[in-house]
Amino acid sequence: MEKILNVNISSCNPLMSPDDLKKDIPVSVNAYKTVINGRELIQNVLDREDDRLIAIVGPCSVHDYDAAMDYANKLNDLRIKYQDKLIVVMRVYFEKPRTTVGWKGMILDPGMDGSSDIEKGIRLGRKLLGDINALGLPCATETLDPIIPQYIGDLVSWAAIGARTTESQTHREMSSGLSMPVGFKNGTDGSIKTAIDALIASKHSHSFIGIDQKGQTSVLRTDGNKYGHVILRGGRNGANYYDTNVTETSNMLESEGLPTNIIIDCSHANSDKDYKKQNRVVKSIIAQKQAENKSIVGFMLESNLNEGSQKIPSDLTQLVYGVSVTDQCINLTETEDLLDLVYRSI
Repeated sequence: MEKILNVNISSCNPLMSPDDLKKDIPVSVNAYKTVINGRELIQNVLDREDDRLIAIVGPCSVHDYDAAMDYANKLNDLRIKYQDKLIVVMRVYFEKPRTTVGWKGMILDPGMDGSSDIEKGIRLGRKLLGDINALGLPCATETLDPIIPQYIGDLVSWAAIGARTTESQTHREMSSGLSMPVGFKNGTDGSIKTAIDALIASKHSHSFIGIDQKGQTSVLRTDGNKYGHVILRGGRNGANYYDTNVTETSNMLESEGLPTNIIIDCSHANSDKDYKKQNRVVKSIIAQKQAENKSIVGFMLESNLNEGSQKIPSDLTQLVYGVSVTDQCINLTETEDLLDLVYRSI
């Protein structure tokens, strides 16, 4: 029998329950108020009860608690500065989907050395989210592993399903039960229909296997998530932030009887994977909003304390502070310039 079960599993270690994690890392009342308020603000935009733009801004991925908090404090100042026209939400991405292999993010490998101390990563992720929310700054993240939301989902105001997972039934079912609005990216091939299909699926109720707050394997039944929306991020055939792409997406949503809510990702294929070109996407969004476009409800920027990116060195003391270890990012100065440009132009 030993050669039948778990043939390719080298170890199996228990993980603390979500309840135990929340007892170990308590969150302030102010942090929870930020989460609730952040969700309500975003929902109001999606319901067309608020005409402000949602701005999902922050590092491609977080790998350093101190640098993330340094960034959060500075971004929170900008949130306050521009809050009458923009709803600024910090991008706090802990999980990175990989095309093949590579560093999978702070939760799955906080040591950045292949040691995969996941319990440490979940603890660190929860503490970071709690501390950022305590500032009054709502948080956004990409939901990749369907178990992780039980540990940190109560601290997230907006979630994204990435281009590689939008087509996944598991992620569509999970999204139907998430407690916050969820954006679905178009597929890596540029398919908008993939995102719309995911949106439709997530609006419906589903039943699937997951865990409860005690860590018990359970059957979860969902009510459906009515706050799904499309994220245009470009694809293999090029960018899709132009007015023709937005109009096409709006028409497709309308033909399905869905709200025409679109967020534009200024990075990834929309910037030709060149972080310095995010500004041209922002300028296109401004032009479309000035032309009375009602479908664009927000945008995403990949931004960090310092610009560019770096490879993860074998000696982690050689990491440059405040520089991305995944996709390249604009720096905080340019981030403020772009937010200010949007603020003054709409």
